[in-house]
Amino acid sequence: MSTTEAVKIDAKQVKELREKSGAPMGDCLKALQEARGDMENAFVVLRKRGMASAAKKASRTTNEGAVGTYIHAGGKIGVLLELNCESDFVARTDDFQELLKDIAMHIAAVDPRYVAKDEVTEADLEKEKEIYRAQGIASGKPEAIVEKMLTGKLSKFYEEFCLLEQPFIKDQGQTIQQIIATKIGKLGENISVRRFARFKIGDPNFTVASAKASTTEEAAA
Repeated sequence: MSTTEAVKIDAKQVKELREKSGAPMGDCLKALQEARGDMENAFVVLRKRGMASAAKKASRTTNEGAVGTYIHAGGKIGVLLELNCESDFVARTDDFQELLKDIAMHIAAVDPRYVAKDEVTEADLEKEKEIYRAQGIASGKPEAIVEKMLTGKLSKFYEEFCLLEQPFIKDQGQTIQQIIATKIGKLGENISVRRFARFKIGDPNFTVASAKASTTEEAAA
Protein backbone atom coordinates (compact mmCIF):
# COMPACT_ATOMS: atom_id res chain seq x y z
CA MET A 1 0.00 0.00 0.00
CA SER A 2 1.41 3.40 -0.94
CA THR A 3 1.67 6.14 1.68
CA THR A 4 -0.78 8.27 -0.31
CA GLU A 5 -3.44 5.56 -0.56
CA ALA A 6 -6.56 6.28 1.50
CA VAL A 7 -6.93 4.22 4.65
CA LYS A 8 -10.28 2.56 5.22
CA ILE A 9 -11.68 3.79 8.53
CA ASP A 10 -14.30 1.87 10.46
CA ALA A 11 -17.43 3.79 11.47
CA LYS A 12 -16.90 2.67 15.07
CA GLN A 13 -13.53 4.42 15.11
CA VAL A 14 -15.11 7.64 13.88
CA LYS A 15 -17.81 7.40 16.55
CA GLU A 16 -15.24 6.71 19.27
CA LEU A 17 -13.11 9.71 18.25
CA ARG A 18 -16.24 11.87 18.04
CA GLU A 19 -17.19 10.93 21.61
CA LYS A 20 -13.66 11.52 22.85
CA SER A 21 -13.04 14.85 21.12
CA GLY A 22 -16.47 16.36 20.53
CA ALA A 23 -15.39 17.26 16.99
CA PRO A 24 -17.76 16.88 14.00
CA MET A 25 -17.93 13.43 12.39
CA GLY A 26 -16.38 14.66 9.13
CA ASP A 27 -13.39 16.14 10.96
CA CYS A 28 -12.96 12.91 12.93
CA LEU A 29 -12.92 10.88 9.73
CA LYS A 30 -10.32 13.17 8.14
CA ALA A 31 -8.15 13.08 11.25
CA LEU A 32 -8.26 9.27 11.37
CA GLN A 33 -7.36 9.06 7.70
CA GLU A 34 -4.47 11.47 8.22
CA ALA A 35 -3.32 9.42 11.22
CA ARG A 36 -3.79 6.19 9.22
CA GLY A 37 -6.28 4.81 11.71
CA ASP A 38 -4.28 5.54 14.85
CA MET A 39 -6.77 6.85 17.44
CA GLU A 40 -4.28 8.70 19.65
CA ASN A 41 -2.55 10.41 16.73
CA ALA A 42 -5.93 11.34 15.26
CA PHE A 43 -6.87 12.96 18.57
CA VAL A 44 -3.62 14.96 18.48
CA VAL A 45 -4.45 16.09 14.93
CA LEU A 46 -7.86 17.34 16.08
CA ARG A 47 -6.35 19.14 19.06
CA LYS A 48 -3.84 20.93 16.83
CA ARG A 49 -6.58 21.98 14.44
CA GLY A 50 -8.70 23.16 17.34
CA MET A 51 -5.87 25.31 18.69
CA ALA A 52 -5.24 26.74 15.21
CA SER A 53 -8.93 27.54 14.81
CA ALA A 54 -9.01 29.11 18.26
CA ALA A 55 -5.98 31.26 17.47
CA LYS A 56 -7.67 32.61 14.33
CA LYS A 57 -10.80 33.53 16.29
CA ALA A 58 -9.02 34.86 19.40
CA SER A 59 -9.38 38.52 18.38
CA ARG A 60 -13.14 38.26 17.87
CA THR A 61 -15.26 39.97 20.52
CA THR A 62 -17.15 37.75 22.96
CA ASN A 63 -20.01 39.79 24.44
CA GLU A 64 -22.56 36.99 24.77
CA GLY A 65 -22.41 33.85 26.87
CA ALA A 66 -23.75 32.56 30.16
CA VAL A 67 -23.12 32.51 33.89
CA GLY A 68 -22.97 29.07 35.45
CA THR A 69 -22.54 27.63 38.92
CA TYR A 70 -21.13 24.48 40.42
CA ILE A 71 -21.78 23.40 44.00
CA HIS A 72 -19.64 20.64 45.47
CA ALA A 73 -19.23 18.62 48.68
CA GLY A 74 -22.77 19.03 49.96
CA GLY A 75 -22.77 22.78 49.52
CA LYS A 76 -19.32 23.34 51.06
CA ILE A 77 -17.67 24.66 47.88
CA GLY A 78 -19.30 26.90 45.29
CA VAL A 79 -18.16 28.40 41.98
CA LEU A 80 -19.70 31.19 39.90
CA LEU A 81 -18.32 31.39 36.35
CA GLU A 82 -18.91 33.70 33.40
CA LEU A 83 -18.08 32.06 30.07
CA ASN A 84 -18.39 34.20 26.95
CA CYS A 85 -18.99 33.54 23.25
CA GLU A 86 -20.05 35.58 20.22
CA SER A 87 -23.78 34.83 20.00
CA ASP A 88 -26.71 34.01 22.24
CA PHE A 89 -27.48 31.06 19.95
CA VAL A 90 -24.18 29.35 20.75
CA ALA A 91 -24.53 30.21 24.45
CA ARG A 92 -27.71 28.12 24.57
CA THR A 93 -26.24 25.03 22.90
CA ASP A 94 -25.64 21.84 24.86
CA ASP A 95 -21.95 21.95 23.94
CA PHE A 96 -21.46 25.42 25.40
CA GLN A 97 -23.43 24.60 28.54
CA GLU A 98 -21.42 21.39 28.99
CA LEU A 99 -18.18 23.38 28.71
CA LEU A 100 -19.47 25.93 31.23
CA LYS A 101 -20.30 23.18 33.73
CA ASP A 102 -17.01 21.34 33.19
CA ILE A 103 -14.89 24.45 33.76
CA ALA A 104 -16.88 25.45 36.86
CA MET A 105 -16.46 21.92 38.24
CA HIS A 106 -12.72 22.07 37.49
CA ILE A 107 -12.40 25.39 39.35
CA ALA A 108 -14.20 23.90 42.36
CA ALA A 109 -11.78 20.97 42.43
CA VAL A 110 -8.46 22.65 41.59
CA ASP A 111 -8.86 26.23 42.92
CA PRO A 112 -6.90 28.31 40.38
CA ARG A 113 -5.91 31.87 41.33
CA TYR A 114 -5.92 33.47 37.89
CA VAL A 115 -7.67 33.05 34.54
CA ALA A 116 -4.51 33.28 32.39
CA LYS A 117 -0.77 33.86 32.69
CA ASP A 118 -1.01 37.54 31.82
CA GLU A 119 -3.16 38.18 34.90
CA VAL A 120 -0.31 37.23 37.24
CA THR A 121 1.00 40.48 38.71
CA GLU A 122 4.67 41.42 38.70
CA ALA A 123 4.56 41.46 42.50
CA ASP A 124 3.26 37.88 42.61
CA LEU A 125 5.89 36.75 40.10
CA GLU A 126 8.71 38.35 42.04
CA LYS A 127 7.43 36.75 45.24
CA GLU A 128 7.48 33.30 43.60
CA LYS A 129 10.94 33.91 42.14
CA GLU A 130 12.30 34.83 45.55
CA ILE A 131 10.87 31.63 47.04
CA TYR A 132 12.42 29.51 44.26
CA ARG A 133 15.76 31.30 44.58
CA ALA A 134 15.83 30.71 48.33
CA GLN A 135 14.96 27.04 47.87
CA GLY A 136 17.67 26.58 45.23
CA ILE A 137 20.37 28.29 47.25
CA ALA A 138 19.37 26.37 50.39
CA SER A 139 19.86 23.13 48.44
CA GLY A 140 23.45 24.15 47.65
CA LYS A 141 23.07 25.00 43.98
CA PRO A 142 25.14 27.87 42.54
CA GLU A 143 23.21 31.09 42.03
CA ALA A 144 23.77 30.98 38.25
CA ILE A 145 22.15 27.52 38.07
CA VAL A 146 19.29 28.66 40.26
CA GLU A 147 18.53 31.54 37.88
CA LYS A 148 18.43 29.14 34.93
CA MET A 149 15.99 26.91 36.82
CA LEU A 150 13.52 29.77 37.32
CA THR A 151 11.97 29.35 33.86
CA GLY A 152 10.97 25.77 34.56
CA LYS A 153 9.77 26.67 38.05
CA LEU A 154 7.59 29.48 36.71
CA SER A 155 6.09 27.15 34.08
CA LYS A 156 5.05 24.86 36.92
CA PHE A 157 3.65 27.85 38.80
CA TYR A 158 1.50 28.86 35.79
CA GLU A 159 0.31 25.27 35.39
CA GLU A 160 -0.66 25.07 39.04
CA PHE A 161 -2.40 28.42 39.46
CA CYS A 162 -3.57 29.71 36.04
CA LEU A 163 -6.88 28.20 34.94
CA LEU A 164 -6.15 28.05 31.20
CA GLU A 165 -2.78 26.34 31.79
CA GLN A 166 -4.10 23.66 34.14
CA PRO A 167 -4.63 20.03 33.07
CA PHE A 168 -8.38 19.45 32.89
CA ILE A 169 -9.57 17.50 35.94
CA LYS A 170 -11.51 15.01 33.78
CA ASP A 171 -8.74 14.55 31.18
CA GLN A 172 -5.20 15.25 32.38
CA GLY A 173 -3.94 15.01 28.80
CA GLN A 174 -5.59 18.31 27.92
CA THR A 175 -5.41 21.77 29.43
CA ILE A 176 -8.46 23.95 30.00
CA GLN A 177 -7.26 26.10 27.08
CA GLN A 178 -7.26 23.02 24.85
CA ILE A 179 -10.76 21.88 25.77
CA ILE A 180 -11.98 25.42 25.06
CA ALA A 181 -10.17 25.32 21.71
CA THR A 182 -11.92 22.06 20.84
CA LYS A 183 -15.30 23.68 21.44
CA ILE A 184 -14.27 26.74 19.41
CA GLY A 185 -13.44 24.45 16.50
CA LYS A 186 -16.77 22.65 16.82
CA LEU A 187 -19.05 25.65 17.41
CA GLY A 188 -17.25 28.08 15.10
CA GLU A 189 -17.15 30.97 17.57
CA ASN A 190 -14.56 32.43 19.88
CA ILE A 191 -15.08 31.37 23.50
CA SER A 192 -13.39 32.92 26.52
CA VAL A 193 -13.45 32.76 30.29
CA ARG A 194 -14.33 36.26 31.53
CA ARG A 195 -14.25 35.77 35.31
CA PHE A 196 -14.92 33.39 38.15
CA ALA A 197 -15.31 33.29 41.93
CA ARG A 198 -14.76 30.34 44.24
CA PHE A 199 -15.90 30.09 47.85
CA LYS A 200 -15.39 27.42 50.49
CA ILE A 201 -17.30 27.26 53.76
CA GLY A 202 -15.13 28.24 56.73
CA ASP A 203 -12.20 29.39 54.57
CA PRO A 204 -11.56 33.15 54.97
CA ASN A 205 -9.58 33.14 51.72
CA PHE A 206 -11.63 33.11 48.54
CA THR A 207 -10.68 33.50 44.90
CA VAL A 208 -12.06 36.09 42.50
CA ALA A 209 -10.33 36.27 39.11
CA SER A 210 -11.03 38.23 35.93
CA ALA A 211 -9.49 38.03 32.48
CA LYS A 212 -7.90 41.14 31.04
CA ALA A 213 -10.05 42.84 28.42
CA SER A 214 -8.69 42.45 24.90
CA THR A 215 -7.95 45.50 22.75
CA THR A 216 -11.00 44.65 20.63
CA GLU A 217 -13.29 44.48 23.67
CA GLU A 218 -11.91 47.72 25.09
CA ALA A 219 -12.58 49.47 21.79
CA ALA A 220 -16.13 48.12 21.71
CA ALA A 221 -16.87 49.16 25.30
